[in-house]
Amino acid sequence: MKIQSKITLLFLLLSGGILLLLNSSVFYLVYKFSFEDFFKRLEARVNISAQVHLFPGAKSVAYQEVRNRYLEKLESEREYFFKTDTLDKVHIPGGINIKGTFIKSILQDGKAHYKVDNTFYAGRVFAKGAERYIAIVSAADPSGFQELKELQKILMYGFFVALVLIYFVGKIFSFYTFQPVRRIINNVKNITANNLHFRLDELSGKDEITELSYTFNDMLNRLETAFETQNNFVSNASHELRTPLTIISSEAELALGKQDISHEQRQIFNTIYSESEKLGQILSSLLTLAQSGFDGKKQRWESIRIDELVMVASESIKKINPGSNILIDLENMPVDEKLLYVSGNSNLLRLAITNIISNACKYSDNNMVNIRLLAENNKVIIAVTDKGIGIPQSELQHIFEPFFRASNTHRYEGYGIGLPLTLNIIRLHKGSLGIRSEVGTGTEMKIFLPVDASV
Repeated sequence: MKIQSKITLLFLLLSGGILLLLNSSVFYLVYKFSFEDFFKRLEARVNISAQVHLFPGAKSVAYQEVRNRYLEKLESEREYFFKTDTLDKVHIPGGINIKGTFIKSILQDGKAHYKVDNTFYAGRVFAKGAERYIAIVSAADPSGFQELKELQKILMYGFFVALVLIYFVGKIFSFYTFQPVRRIINNVKNITANNLHFRLDELSGKDEITELSYTFNDMLNRLETAFETQNNFVSNASHELRTPLTIISSEAELALGKQDISHEQRQIFNTIYSESEKLGQILSSLLTLAQSGFDGKKQRWESIRIDELVMVASESIKKINPGSNILIDLENMPVDEKLLYVSGNSNLLRLAITNIISNACKYSDNNMVNIRLLAENNKVIIAVTDKGIGIPQSELQHIFEPFFRASNTHRYEGYGIGLPLTLNIIRLHKGSLGIRSEVGTGTEMKIFLPVDASV
């Protein structure tokens, strides 16, 4: 998930959480205020009801008139008036559904209220002389509950509508926030080894985007210097290093052609000649390795049919090593010939395939090496399987490191350059390598190359 999307979701979650908390607080406060207001209305009726019962006569009639004139009749409104005995016990007649705990709370605190579903109760203790009385009024508040339900519905719908608006606002906000970053990404994508002189636009300000631009430009300066150094080495090393090696090899060969040298001298010249040849091979491999990792001067790119390239590589190995035993299995080859084409440099790809097949023949002591061609997920797959010595599991992760050789390869000649070179070439062609090996059983290496879409 992109950071822009993450920020949008985070903005949505934070805003949604704040909005949910705000809506909950509003609902709770309205809920509390609504019920407290209704209880106050009941308490006013409790006071009037007590005055009516405690002071009969003209005063009672006056209270009753005030109540009828100024106080509305609540739905399901009922009045209860009880007298307590000397032990503060109250006898509640049958058919009256009032909790004993409510009566006890009134006696203890002087007044109390509670509700059951949509029925509200309010009560209070009154004294007249030495006697104590309890007045209770109950009523329903359907309009209050309906208002709370409407408020709940409004807050819920408003919450979801606000979430949608917050999401789009967050998306727009994150889009404009990351616009400078996208501009930097697009500019960096256009930078290759051929235009390392290109630099990002220097921005004014002291924010992180400006610092990122300066950091990229500084990195490009170092990369350009490193690539120029490598390019100069690759360009000049061949001539500068090969020339003295060629002279040494030629002089040793000329010395070996003379008949008047002693046996001891001949052995010395043989050693010089063979070691200079080995050094020449190592130098060639190192130069090719360096070139394969530097795509600043690509050779001609073309569409290559991979089955033909595998056959050419196999034939070249058989010429170098006549004892090699190679079987090309075409049974699983794709029927559609377009899936056999890849885009790349034929010389480099042939070198990479040759290295893998040659290793399979060498480390299997020329036992059968099986090569299969497949096509899956828009990729051409070359699978090379041998029945050789295998590679220890603990060393598999190091086999693509230059000059590394497995611990069981001492009796085989090699420099540890072939596989790193192969990996560089395959990566240069936007492919990948897979390996599976078991000591004493054999090794399978797979080359994955993208199919040429232009065919």
